[in-house]
Amino acid sequence: MLTPLFDGIKRVGRAPAILAGVWLLTVAVSLPLALALRTMLEQHLGSSMAADTALGGVNYDWWQEFSEQATGLGTTFRPTIIGFGAVLDNLSAFVDNERRPTVVVGAAAAYVVLWIFLAGGIIDRYARDRATRSHGFFGASGTYFFRFLRLAVVMWIVYAFLFGAVHGWMFDRLYGALTRNLNVERTAFFERVVLYVVFGILLAGCNLIFDYAKVRAVVEDRRSMLGAIIAALRFVGQNLASTSILYAADVLLFLVAVAAYWLLAAGAGSGGLWIWIGLAVGQLYVLARLWVKLVFWASETALFQARLAHAGYVARSEPRWPESPTAEAIS
Repeated sequence: MLTPLFDGIKRVGRAPAILAGVWLLTVAVSLPLALALRTMLEQHLGSSMAADTALGGVNYDWWQEFSEQATGLGTTFRPTIIGFGAVLDNLSAFVDNERRPTVVVGAAAAYVVLWIFLAGGIIDRYARDRATRSHGFFGASGTYFFRFLRLAVVMWIVYAFLFGAVHGWMFDRLYGALTRNLNVERTAFFERVVLYVVFGILLAGCNLIFDYAKVRAVVEDRRSMLGAIIAALRFVGQNLASTSILYAADVLLFLVAVAAYWLLAAGAGSGGLWIWIGLAVGQLYVLARLWVKLVFWASETALFQARLAHAGYVARSEPRWPESPTAEAIS
């Protein structure tokens, strides 16, 4: 049952340039925000004694002063960004549907659009499981970009409904009704956890369908995204056990990456060399998360091809002229 997972890991390993590329993309999108925040901190600290203290570690008194006057991007600079706290802060904001500053939302939207562009090339490369060179990769990316944009519209409508109507009903109305007459905090916490689990299953189900819609669109060269979604629903329904187990295994990989970061992440009060060590550990965590995301797509592609007899699309055929890598290099 886990053969597609191992196959997906191998496919990702055979295309290290993709992982390096998406990591550089992540850094490129994040760096302007980091530099802007650096400028805010530099202007607020100036040449004060607080600046000298900050070099040796965390100065909570100054941090509180900065937070009280911060606006926009500056409001994200809070103690929860330190080490593993950043993971928990993002998770809390996600499940509780918290708003982020406009500049962060704008950067995230640009990042998503870039991923939409790359998705077709990435899935095509994993489906073929052989080098496609830059022209083949970006050719596939361009081919599927506008198709995946149409798919993204459907995804936005579905997720907007989930985070708007469904989330509001579950965590405002339903949770309020369930806990209205409770006087035991433990029971209220348990009921909220159950609601989180149910909401998470709904999100995972939608994510699963949309992932297989992308896979079917690429492997079968589908132009209709509604048709790809229907085909994905049919495939997941007919292979519910396999797709669910594979998805759970991929999620487990993500949790392993999170657990490793929890063990290695630097805490508060560190300065000097430890800042750079903490930065390096953080970037390794980003790489691990990106690797898991790529394994999701690669393993789902492997499962789909194996179940619907599309293995010929992925077969690493014997090099034959003019299809051999040597011929491609000459051309």
